[in-house]
Amino acid sequence: MNDIVNAQALGRLGPSETRLAAITARPKIVAVVCVVGLTALGWGACGLMPTDSARTWTDVLCRPLLGHSLGLEAMLLLAMWLPMTLAMMLPSAAPMILTYAEIADAAARQGERVASPLVLTAGYLAVWLGVALAMTPLQVVLMSVIPHAPPQGPVLLAAASLFAAGLYQFSRLKQACLSLCQRPFRFFFVNWTDRPRGVFALGLRQGLYCLGCCWALMLVMFAVGIMNVVWMAILAAVMTIEKLTTTARFSGAIGAVLIAMSAALVLSELQ
Repeated sequence: MNDIVNAQALGRLGPSETRLAAITARPKIVAVVCVVGLTALGWGACGLMPTDSARTWTDVLCRPLLGHSLGLEAMLLLAMWLPMTLAMMLPSAAPMILTYAEIADAAARQGERVASPLVLTAGYLAVWLGVALAMTPLQVVLMSVIPHAPPQGPVLLAAASLFAAGLYQFSRLKQACLSLCQRPFRFFFVNWTDRPRGVFALGLRQGLYCLGCCWALMLVMFAVGIMNVVWMAILAAVMTIEKLTTTARFSGAIGAVLIAMSAALVLSELQ
């Protein structure tokens, strides 16, 4: 009965509205537009940031709080972290979102009810927007404390962040979360639901798996330069490739590189 009503409603639409309705009814098309559009929005917002915001750990953490009030400084930092997490993390989620869209597309062709990939993406992004909210006060605290530390403090903290991120690449938690991120089809097959609330919850779970997989790599931005677009692109590519592989070899190689970078930073400071 609902199909007949929907068909009659579509019949009253004009040609352009009918084509638009047909396109938006295809989950895969919606997913592609969503991923590409939001990623472009994130990178575009990052590109509009002042060029002097691409600072190293020392520059960012040792400078004063710009002479602004603490609340205004936090708002400026949040405006930096939000597009940065969007630009870096959404591409790595593209395989997961497209996998859901392909399953939903097949279900929709058979006349089954499905939730839009936008709902799944919203759940995923909610986790990383929460990370951006957490990073903001962390950076405010560091910017207040580090200037009073010894001269070697910022460099040693940068080396420590690289070492910790490299070491985490070999941890069981990292490998468990990475395995779940690498196999989204099995996850959706086991937990499939057509309810928007349930799909949003699936997005949240995937976001948490991604957080467990990638949080340490995000902290590397403190060492290589907050809002450094080149390093943003490199790390985004690394996290995407890592999820597209089927083994832990690439992850281990990245860990070794990060530990080597940490050692080189310490050695350069000692010379």
